[in-house]
Amino acid sequence: MISRCNADPRPAAAAAGFTLLEILVVLAIVGFALVLVVGYRAPWSRGFAVDTIAAQLSSELRLVRSEAIAENRPVVLELDLKRHRYRGGSAALRPLPASLSIQMLTLAGQRESADVGSIRFNPDGSSTGGRIVLAEGPRRVAIGVDWLTGRVSVADVR
Repeated sequence: MISRCNADPRPAAAAAGFTLLEILVVLAIVGFALVLVVGYRAPWSRGFAVDTIAAQLSSELRLVRSEAIAENRPVVLELDLKRHRYRGGSAALRPLPASLSIQMLTLAGQRESADVGSIRFNPDGSSTGGRIVLAEGPRRVAIGVDWLTGRVSVADVR
């Protein structure tokens, strides 16, 4: 009689699961990734903030000039240096960051007080002219308004 062995010719299967060392390595990698994600702050530059505000103000000045031409009447951009806000034409008051340093150079007749000044645009596109300097930290940007043409320009101040 022939006896048969019921043994499986394949090797015994390895024990299922992970070793303690493998688990610790995975936890260390996940922890490191979590520290990177939680500690991440978007790169924010003070210069970027000043450039953004300068773009907003220059855009508002151009809009006020267009409004004066379209409606055939003088329109004013008013800037409150103390309260850090401005209003262009019939628009609502808009705030400016409190950390921003603001200087304004205008005609004496365009100053309501030491803290409030304005630039007026006429129906022909001309203006009273002026210059607004925005600064935060070492970054300074000037917004200029030409009195003859009403052209608005933005430039770095050194």
